[in-house]
Amino acid sequence: MAEPSPEGTPSDIVTVRGEGDVAILEFDDGKANALGNDTIDALLAALDGVDGNADAIVLAGRPGRFSAGFDLGVMRSGPDAAQAMLARGVDLFLRLYLYPRPVVAACTGHAIAAGAIILMSCDLRIGTRGEYKIGLPEVTIGMPLPFFATELARDRISKRHYARVTALGTMYDPDGAVDAGFLDEAVDGDPVAVAVDRAQGLTGISRGGLLRTRTTARGAIAEAIRSGLEEDLSHFAVGGG
Repeated sequence: MAEPSPEGTPSDIVTVRGEGDVAILEFDDGKANALGNDTIDALLAALDGVDGNADAIVLAGRPGRFSAGFDLGVMRSGPDAAQAMLARGVDLFLRLYLYPRPVVAACTGHAIAAGAIILMSCDLRIGTRGEYKIGLPEVTIGMPLPFFATELARDRISKRHYARVTALGTMYDPDGAVDAGFLDEAVDGDPVAVAVDRAQGLTGISRGGLLRTRTTARGAIAEAIRSGLEEDLSHFAVGGG
């Protein structure tokens, strides 16, 4: 399904394996699974690599850490670097959001800030129960929540929780994240195995039907995010994601 990458390339962060008609993408940077440029590029390359070769996708993080958000080192290195990384992150979120096959996330641990945005970008989200948090804490650390995050939240988060998620920066445990809309299920044990099982049940979804439905259900939201991105990113000179 995908050729192994030479040692030392950014693609080492992402491993790809197949199980039937499901492609399983597991990303692990060996640390907090922050979304830096290498990780974002590796995930986008992996998604491109399995496009057309799989009938459903599972995206999984490392045990204990789905993703801790954008790379703070890049965020603090200056406005140009921060905005370029954020723009590339939006490429990833929208690639998942509009992907031509069903995308199931296996939330293996903390999903904070950009990690939670990845969850909102996927179709079905399976989380393991445990002592970890999911949410968008930006406003609690002195940052505005970007428009691309509020729009994805408007689409995917329960209306009852929308203000708590966006304006109040509420963090949730896995069961609370199900109620809020970050997750669809919280399970005991390995979320990857459950996610693969759920993905296998989605492999028969019509390709043409899904592509058209992506456009009708999500196209306007994606276009609004794209058209407002330059202004949106102008508010993020220095900070954290």
